[in-house]
Parts: sequence; C-alpha cells; structure tokens
Amino acid sequence: MPTGPAGSSGGRDLRLERVTKRFGSFVAVDDLSLTIPSGSFFALLGPSGCGKTTTLRIVAGLEDPTEGSILIGDEDVTGSKPYKRPVNTVFQSYALFPHLDILENVAFGLRRRGAKDVKRQAEEALELVELSSMARRKPAQLSGGQQQRVALARAIVNRPAVLLLDEPLGALDLKLRRQMQIELKRIQTEVGLTFVHVTHDQEEAMTMADTIAVMNGGHIEQLGSPGELYEEPETTFVANFLGQSNLVRAAVSAHDGDGLVLDVEGHKLAMPSSRLSSAAAGSDDLLIGIRPEKIHLHEGDGPGATDKAHNVLPGGTVTDASFTGVSIQYLVRMPWGQELMVFVQNLGTGGVLPPGSKVSLSWDPVHTFALDGRSDATAGAEHDDDAAPVPVG
Repeated sequence: MPTGPAGSSGGRDLRLERVTKRFGSFVAVDDLSLTIPSGSFFALLGPSGCGKTTTLRIVAGLEDPTEGSILIGDEDVTGSKPYKRPVNTVFQSYALFPHLDILENVAFGLRRRGAKDVKRQAEEALELVELSSMARRKPAQLSGGQQQRVALARAIVNRPAVLLLDEPLGALDLKLRRQMQIELKRIQTEVGLTFVHVTHDQEEAMTMADTIAVMNGGHIEQLGSPGELYEEPETTFVANFLGQSNLVRAAVSAHDGDGLVLDVEGHKLAMPSSRLSSAAAGSDDLLIGIRPEKIHLHEGDGPGATDKAHNVLPGGTVTDASFTGVSIQYLVRMPWGQELMVFVQNLGTGGVLPPGSKVSLSWDPVHTFALDGRSDATAGAEHDDDAAPVPVG
C-alpha cells in the first residue's frame, strides 16, 4: 500500500464545474463549482436536503448531473460508469459479504480485477486499519467499528484517486464514532488519498477535515478550514450550523481607528473592523456574534471588577443551567428579552449558578464577529445536537 503524498494519485484534483442536478422542479445541486486538491481530507457539511449526498453520488457516478462536468485530474468522468471511475465509496451500511472472512472481503475487488499479489495487498490494507489479527474472522464476529474499518480497507486497497465517505460513522454510538474520527484521519494521512466526506455532524467535519464546504440549498455557503469557518463565519447559516452562536442586533455608532463602536440596546461595545463579514462591510445595521465559550459570566447585576478593556452587558438573569461534564451551559435572559448562551468550563472551582441568579456578561472585543443585519438570525440553527445536556437545578 502507498503511504503519504507519494502514494496519492499524482496530483489528480477533483473538479466540479458548474454542476446542477434537478429532480423535476426541485434543484438539489445549484450551479456548483468546486476544486478538491489531491491528497486532501475534504468535508461536505450541511443539513438533510442541502445537496451534499447528491453531490457525492454525482462524483461516484450513481447520479448523472443535469448540467456541468466532473473531472479527476485532466480526465472528464462525467459520462463514465461508476466502475470505470478511479473512485470508491464507503457507505453508512458496511455491505460486507457475510460468508467471506475479513481478508477475502478486502481482497474481493482485487480478485475481480485480476490484480497480482492479492493476498499481500489485502494483508497490508488490514494492517493499515489495525485488523491483521482478525483476518480469518467473519463480519458477524466483529463490532460495528471494526466492520467499518474493514469496509474502509476494502475501498482503500483498490487505490482510488478519490475515496468518498457517505455518513460512514452514522451507525456507530457516540463514543465509538469519536474514536473512529481519529482513526479515519490517521489512515487518510498515512495513505495520502483524497477523502471526500459527507456529513451533517459539524464536530465530525471539524475533527477530520482540512477543508470544509458548508452547503445549504444546493450551493456552498462558505468554504474554508475548520478554524476559519468557526472564527470568521460569513453568513448567519454558517455561524449557527457550525457550532453555536449568540447573534445580537447592533448599530454602528462610531468609527474608532481600526475599530467600531457599536450600540446594543443602549450599551456601547467595541469590535475590530477586520471582524466584519464581506456582506456586512459598509453597513450600519449588523448582527454581531459571540461564541458561548468566549463569554465570561460574572455574578451580580453589574460589571463589577470586569476588565475595562472587555465588552460588558449587565443586567442578565440565569434562566437555565445544564451540566455537560466538560462545561456548564447557561441560558441568560438579557433586559431586552433575548436569551444568550454562555459555556463555562468545568474547572471544579465553583458551583452551578441556579436559575434566577443575577449576572453580567463580558468578552474580549476581538472575539466579536459581525454579519449582515438583514440576515435571518435563526438560519442554520434548526439541527439536532448529538448529546442533550443534563438539567441542573
């Protein structure tokens, strides 16, 4: 098995050029252009119905685009049958042959192609996924996570230019899914293949991918590294879908050098001008965002001893406190009626503030980002979290 970049497919980038897919009057993928560099771990992230799985099926050859082209390197594969494309797919269902042992499951594709050294290649693939000791077991004797690794080995052994992963961890429990996220990233790094991973799970995408495309309504809302998307969202959909955000309406009241002075319900706040999204630049009507973990919670109905360099919103009331283990997640109702989320790391140094507690909030101005004030503040917020917090109090 090839390892590292030298084992990848010779710089064969995956390119989608103005791809559109219609099902009757419904547009599943809307004029999508995208380049995925060879050897990268790329994630298509979005809610159900956003077009991510349809995009993957078009790349795999399982759906024909209504318009547009699919290229791998210089090869146009748009009209090619799935089995003629240098592409393999790992689905959520493992689709292993129950009557074959693990080694023969992995070797199956090689034997069909008449490859040489089939046993050696299959053994190397099993070694890569750390299942060499189980080569002679049947699929029913393996756990779900082990079966998923066999499916991955079976796909990798064919040395595709592109490996497509369609919600591959969705059938696993939460703890095992997180273990497999680390394993998948390790394997991708070792073999140097292009991985394109489709998921609705933002944590899964952020854990594994070098680059994420957040999809919504058949198009890409924003493309970037996990850090870029999380810290510098361009739209309310991205801000809400990738993690959680507090979005508060604000008006620009003054420009102060490289910063802005904002008015939020009569309170003066500051933020750097560089934190304006492209759509918000030049506008005085903003939605400012602060991630819950960036906010400090202070007991009392005023700023108290808060650092004067920080933004401060006083007069909050705790309405809910949830213990999640690593943090305490608070909902705080502000005087204008909006509830803000605050995540306080569990350092074991204090108790949980009960509902009804009076608090003030503060944060460093550099942690504020600003979006177009005309946007829907709830866009992207309607998705399920993996784990519900435990109510406290």
